[in-house]
Amino acid sequence: MAFQRTGDKSFQEVRERQRARAKRAALRALRKARAAAAQSGADLSAWETEFLGSVEKRVDTYGRAFGDPQKGAPGASLSNRQTGKLKEIAAKARGKVRER
Repeated sequence: MAFQRTGDKSFQEVRERQRARAKRAALRALRKARAAAAQSGADLSAWETEFLGSVEKRVDTYGRAFGDPQKGAPGASLSNRQTGKLKEIAAKARGKVRER
């Protein structure tokens, strides 16, 4: 991907496409985790349910769910800790306990 030609696109257009791609991926992962938990009947805590909802809302509204650039990659929509917690919730929905 790093070697794709951008053609006549400006740096801003390329950056916007990357941000939109990251936003779609984050929203898809959040919705997939929620659907997997509902389908498997996993008992998510109130905090985990609220976490999925609030992060999805922030990503949908702002394109990313964190403001501090030191907490995640520049093009990422979720911070490092949010990504880890999302993986834990997805593992819980699959019935696997994720070890830290």
